[in-house]
Amino acid sequence: MDDMKNRMDVVVGIITFHCSDNYGAMLQAFALKSFLCRSGRKAEIILYEPPFLTGRHWWIPYIPDSSFLKCLRNARWGWECHLRMRKDFFRLRYNMKKFRKSYLNPNSQRKSFFACQLRKLSYQYYIVGSDQIWNPEITFGLKSVYFGDFKNKLKKKVISYGASLGGDSLDEKYNEKISKLLCNLDAISVREETAIPYIKKFYMRSVIAVLDPVFLLKKEEWENIEKLPKREEYILVYATEFNEKLVDYAKKLSDIKGIQVIELRTCIGKTSDEFMIEYTAGPSEFLGYIHKAAYVVTNSFHGVAFSIIYQKKFIAFPHSSRNTRICNLLRKYGLENLQQNNPDQKMIDSLIDWDDIKKRTEEHVKISAEYLWQEIILDSCKKK
Repeated sequence: MDDMKNRMDVVVGIITFHCSDNYGAMLQAFALKSFLCRSGRKAEIILYEPPFLTGRHWWIPYIPDSSFLKCLRNARWGWECHLRMRKDFFRLRYNMKKFRKSYLNPNSQRKSFFACQLRKLSYQYYIVGSDQIWNPEITFGLKSVYFGDFKNKLKKKVISYGASLGGDSLDEKYNEKISKLLCNLDAISVREETAIPYIKKFYMRSVIAVLDPVFLLKKEEWENIEKLPKREEYILVYATEFNEKLVDYAKKLSDIKGIQVIELRTCIGKTSDEFMIEYTAGPSEFLGYIHKAAYVVTNSFHGVAFSIIYQKKFIAFPHSSRNTRICNLLRKYGLENLQQNNPDQKMIDSLIDWDDIKKRTEEHVKISAEYLWQEIILDSCKKK
């Protein structure tokens, strides 16, 4: 009993994109925290919430840009979109906030908006990741915080878990900076296997690929936090960018199967008038919609991930700029044939060997868990 109490005394701080109103970002944060706690380490998500991440979700949004005029145009465009959403905008924000309060930061922890505020934290062990924390397009340049480069007297160790560049590599202009930033990490794991050669150009120690944290939890654990919709039998569309071929495919599939299409969206955008649009779903509702869907049509990494977890019939369309993540995931599971530009309507009904998928998940979870066990759990025991 005393040993278990001592183990739970060690608190691990997680720095990730929990504050982004994005299903995948919030659910991967929940998964990593839950897995660590289940493994005997008290883990907390650090409430680092910089305006460049949270600003895009404000009523009058803030989206950084080197051009002040473009910044104003972005704010105006975003505000007009929010006006068109009307009450749905506030219901969406409420559902996102409710999930964060219930599952990500139930304790009253002070928020940090700037890197300098992290020096006051009391954690000794830090995990940066998962998600696209090393994608400069999302963070508006490489941010040192997401590499553990911040002053803190108590900090003993920083590792990355499933960090993503958003692709195989970064533009050459970032080489010098990322070379310096990677030196702050005591161990590195990335989400995309194809990114390892690029990282190893600047980091002399071992680099491994691990599963996205959402796979560390079983389907039953996700069901515990889902909120099921009242609707029955539908095709679920979840797209992170507009794709005309994706929309046409979903419409034709709807005609063939004779069931409606529900599209999950968090903002106004181009879509089909024939779709039933759901603007207010939070992460719990997102899981519920995946669970009850007859089919899933998506170009989202986490749309694919949860289709696999919930054993759904799905088809994945390529993303124009962030497709590496989806390709790597499908390759892991031998499901490459389920991503095509012009898929046949029958392809979504392809038989999937779910027993094989389960075995592959168990193998990859073992590797991912061993990494966390060696770098955080056992290491913190030695240093107590």
